[in-house]
Amino acid sequence: MSTLQNKVAVITGGNSGIGYATAEEFIARGAKVVITGRNRTAVEAAAATLGNGTLGITANQASLTDAAQLTEQVKTTYGKVDVLFVNAGIGAFVPVDQVTEAQFDETMNINFKGAFFTVQKFLPLLNDGASIVLLSSVNAFTGMPGSSVYSASKAALNSLGRTLSRELASRNIRVNVVNPGPIVTPILAKAGMDDDSIAAFHKKFAERIPLNRPGQSAEVAKLVAFLASSDASFITGAEYNIDGGLTIHELVG
Repeated sequence: MSTLQNKVAVITGGNSGIGYATAEEFIARGAKVVITGRNRTAVEAAAATLGNGTLGITANQASLTDAAQLTEQVKTTYGKVDVLFVNAGIGAFVPVDQVTEAQFDETMNINFKGAFFTVQKFLPLLNDGASIVLLSSVNAFTGMPGSSVYSASKAALNSLGRTLSRELASRNIRVNVVNPGPIVTPILAKAGMDDDSIAAFHKKFAERIPLNRPGQSAEVAKLVAFLASSDASFITGAEYNIDGGLTIHELVG
């Protein structure tokens, strides 16, 4: 497939999980890829493994300074950008009465504030007709206990996607949002959960998912690649759940 042939694509948080899988998918479709991440060693290792000229740039999505430096590096290397996948995000899953101000600020600064200003900084670099994809979560509307701040950050991201789709339509820039359900990624480990807790989490949700399993990062990557490509040329302002049917409510009685 060559649906992104010679397109320049930037993926925040592209050194692991959904971001890394999407980088692989973009490359397979012919794109020139830039990935970012907070850990220099991890970003450089991921870029080297991806190959195909992948550019790895260390940048913390929560930092406006990093966002400005990121856009300058991308501008120097490629000039213009065709696809921006705002994927970087974190989660702190604790009851609302245990949330600290530091946890609140870190989650909001990366998941929403950072996403917002990343898009803002990239606007001058985006070609007319470019595609922006925001990675949200079904938590934006499901109300899972223990996810108050994470869910709020993702709900804000979904709202941003709708507004951006209208504001950028005059430039034919499409903006869409992807809402994954339970996906096997490092996010739970990064949130401090041990292996047994992560296994129990996926087992619990698998019992509620009609397809009876968690999703894989590569499956989300294929949806993102479709939305980024010209195959989705008449799709903007949309939100796509990719959750194995988790959010479809069964009728009782």
